[in-house]
Amino acid sequence: MSGPLTQDTQLPTIVPPIKKKGSLMSVFLARGYGAAFVLVISAQGAFADVNAQEVWDDWKTYLSGTGYDVGGSESLSGGTLTVTDVTMAMPIPDEDATVGMSLPEIQFVENGDGTVNVLFPKEFPLTISFKGGGDEGSGELIYTHDGSPMLVSGDAQNMSYDYASPLVEIALGKVMADGEAMPEGMVKATISLTDVVTKTNMKIGDIRSYDQNMTAASLNYDFGAKEPGGSDGGSAKGSLQGVSFGGTSSIPMGLDFADITAMLASGFAFDGAFSYTGGSASMSGVDGGDTFGLETSSDGGKLAVAMGNGQLSYDLSQLATAINVTSSDLPFPVSLSLAEYGAKLAMPIAKSDSEQDFALGLTLRDFAVPDMLWGMVDPTGVLSHEPATVELDLSGKGKLLFDLFDPAAMEAVDRGNQEPGELNALSVNNLLVSAAGAKLSGTGDFTFNNDDLASFDGMPAPTGSANLTLVGANVLMDKLISMGLMSDSDAMGARMMMGMLAVPGDGEDTLKSKLEITDDGQILANGQRIK
Repeated sequence: MSGPLTQDTQLPTIVPPIKKKGSLMSVFLARGYGAAFVLVISAQGAFADVNAQEVWDDWKTYLSGTGYDVGGSESLSGGTLTVTDVTMAMPIPDEDATVGMSLPEIQFVENGDGTVNVLFPKEFPLTISFKGGGDEGSGELIYTHDGSPMLVSGDAQNMSYDYASPLVEIALGKVMADGEAMPEGMVKATISLTDVVTKTNMKIGDIRSYDQNMTAASLNYDFGAKEPGGSDGGSAKGSLQGVSFGGTSSIPMGLDFADITAMLASGFAFDGAFSYTGGSASMSGVDGGDTFGLETSSDGGKLAVAMGNGQLSYDLSQLATAINVTSSDLPFPVSLSLAEYGAKLAMPIAKSDSEQDFALGLTLRDFAVPDMLWGMVDPTGVLSHEPATVELDLSGKGKLLFDLFDPAAMEAVDRGNQEPGELNALSVNNLLVSAAGAKLSGTGDFTFNNDDLASFDGMPAPTGSANLTLVGANVLMDKLISMGLMSDSDAMGARMMMGMLAVPGDGEDTLKSKLEITDDGQILANGQRIK
């Protein structure tokens, strides 16, 4: 049971919701899912040793170390330890609440060769519950697989987990809120994986480290919601092919998943990448007389996430994306396409007196819209209808002067009692904007003097330069004038500004400019002082 969820359940523990007094649900998500899912569902605890009893005892040790009260009825017979009515509950004193999970049975079977099989029923409910602050609720996740065991090998300090199954499915079952069951059919949710193979290598110590890999032929999902007794509702279905995950993580013993600052300081870290070779999805909704539909497809993509050592990073990309939209508010279907889109972010999350790296990136390459949309603004085809591209790649150095996940520090920043940070350096590694026949590109490097906030009206004084190239601007303005979208006077003002800041480039209708800011605050354009 636990092998195929290793990768999907690891990600929610990376950035749990910040705990705020009075918010039971945020505490439930951060602490209720944290340690228990890392151990019981994702097979990441200290699972294996020489016999079945030691495996189960280590589960309990790990969960107890993260704040859970663990229970279950144990029965040992012939090298098989059966634990029934398994419960995990965590009190939340600040909220006068308790969160917990339960499942019916786990078996630990000694194979006689130094390995242990961990067995779960082919189908069973995993119950998640919370109670406190005047709220009470529970939900069932029905877990289905072919009954394949998870094989644990190695020794007490270095263990490997191997699992494979042709089909793993999780479906939403009964949902209760304040003693009342949600009407049947109101909400549905199903996630399945086919041809799943997972492997986790684990080293046990004060900080437990994991090296994980997972592959699946496909990941499928089907979500839906419907108004009781009515016709309003919505649905979302999709499938990803060629799914894979690889990552490493370090989880210290005795950590509190709700206190992210302390968790990171104690050595928690994660670095993983999820990828797929292709996918498709569809969404639809009905609200009274309004309807909406969305269909998408792609040739694959990747999501990489890392957290630890005072840094957080995301890197998202997808190839050959097609989007089709229908709506009762639109006169016709809209089809869009992108050769590639991506976004990346790397930033410090821990306070430091030393410079820290950051990065930001955005890619929208070959973004194309249909001729019907072009026809609304350019019916005669005056403008170039070639796909547009936007690329931005920034990196730099700065100082974060507070812990990003410390609620008290965040409040101090919001009130203006704490400076958030300093910008020390910024590099424009790539800037590209290409649309309607014109193209702007450039690079640049700047440093910033945080002791000088007077020269640039409160902004740290910059020093450095940027190189820009603009192609096709004059032709584009002429076309906009002919279409009535730009006045002659506006075009004249724009051309005068370009004349001040740029010089002719090598090609036709090409301008280039080198903008410099000197140490003494002067601003130069191509060597000529403009400030």
